[in-house]
Amino acid sequence: MRRSLTLTGLAAACALTGGVLYGTGAAVAEHPRGDTTAEPHNIGLLVGEIKSYYGAAQDADGVWQASPDSAYADDMARAVARAERSIGKAAKAAKAAETVKASEGHGGRGGHGRKPAVVFDIDDTLLLSLDYEIKTNYTYNSASWADYVARADRPAVPGTPELVRYAARRGVTVFYNSGLKESQRAGAVENLKKVGIDVGLDTEHVFLKDTVHPPAYLSGCATAAAWNCTTVQYKSGTRAHIESLGYDIVGNFGDQYSDLEGGHADRTFKFPNPTYYVE
Repeated sequence: MRRSLTLTGLAAACALTGGVLYGTGAAVAEHPRGDTTAEPHNIGLLVGEIKSYYGAAQDADGVWQASPDSAYADDMARAVARAERSIGKAAKAAKAAETVKASEGHGGRGGHGRKPAVVFDIDDTLLLSLDYEIKTNYTYNSASWADYVARADRPAVPGTPELVRYAARRGVTVFYNSGLKESQRAGAVENLKKVGIDVGLDTEHVFLKDTVHPPAYLSGCATAAAWNCTTVQYKSGTRAHIESLGYDIVGNFGDQYSDLEGGHADRTFKFPNPTYYVE
């Protein structure tokens, strides 16, 4: 399930404004709650606040874009800067460990001899779906969403193409761990390439949700007969699989808490997204 009901998502966004700062680039903050005994924030006002936060405006083609001088862009710039510093330190430490092991006659690098890697979610972590959210009044529909993904024309989340390329330049392997369906692979990969994210886009590095032929490492919650994985189980299970391939995940990036929970990462980075909520 890509997201919860729209009202739940908006309520969760309201809850976040009370105690969690977006784009901090730090470990996951307290998970927001979607229930309250107080009068909830007015949805009409909240929608206006979301547009203001993104500096949302339509371009010449009628596509809603986030403004480069918006609060959202500022939050992303701070998050990306923190992430680059963290990745840089991890890459340096891995290189130093590799040098030591080489001098001692041992191979390997990274944490406990593993290679450093980063893992990125895709939707609203790398590719911004603001236009879809506004035009559908923040209401998810599987058919319209599939069409939107297939068009492969979403803009990049600010700063993320540079962040991905930075990680690659520092010798950190880039993986993608998305809730998009396996059938949406072509659209996702094409869109990532369009925005300048052309690093590790093969099937060995891009993990999508395959409910028809689920991988063996998800056998605890998914079989060919039934997919019963929660988002956390699917994403943390995929990260565990990446670790089993000899990698140390030095950074895990997502716009949802469910992208980040479940362990199997040294650090987690929560990017801002007040438009929907995925359990």
